[in-house]
Amino acid sequence: MFSFKVDEELSIELFQQHHKEELFSFIDENRIHLRKWLSWVDKREKADDLDPVIRVWLQKYADNNGFDAGVRVNGQLVGMIGLHQIDWKNRTTSVGYLLGEEAQGKGVITRALSSLNDYLFDQMDLNRVEIQCAASNHKSMAVPERLGFMKEGMVRQGQWLYDHFEDIVTYSILKEEWLNRK
Repeated sequence: MFSFKVDEELSIELFQQHHKEELFSFIDENRIHLRKWLSWVDKREKADDLDPVIRVWLQKYADNNGFDAGVRVNGQLVGMIGLHQIDWKNRTTSVGYLLGEEAQGKGVITRALSSLNDYLFDQMDLNRVEIQCAASNHKSMAVPERLGFMKEGMVRQGQWLYDHFEDIVTYSILKEEWLNRK
């Protein structure tokens, strides 16, 4: 299964069925924080609600079409990162991430995404990585900006979130840009 060590304290590990209780606890503990940006957290009211979701994630991984993984600091689940899908013909993917409130501001997602980009460009030979963030989520937007992603544009009112629309900002980085920034 997909798993790798980012550094001495940080690792990325594919979610499997035995993680459902831990994942549910993480979601539940961070529900108020996460629901500001993600409507799906309200659809997870008990650990068993994650069974079909994790099955889909594992099938996506088995089909070589992306993954959903936990971000861990010293073994503790503090967030998620994943590839939504992989377009193998065009060698591109889209990355999503989230972080628990207590883990913010410590460079966790920046380090995880940096290491993941190395893997995507070096090992998987992808050419383009895209990230979309809500325009009002300044902490999320800071991650691709810190890592040298280019802001490509905005989809106005691109996401319905409970009672309002959110503008969505798209960032991307190309393999040559990633390799040349080091």
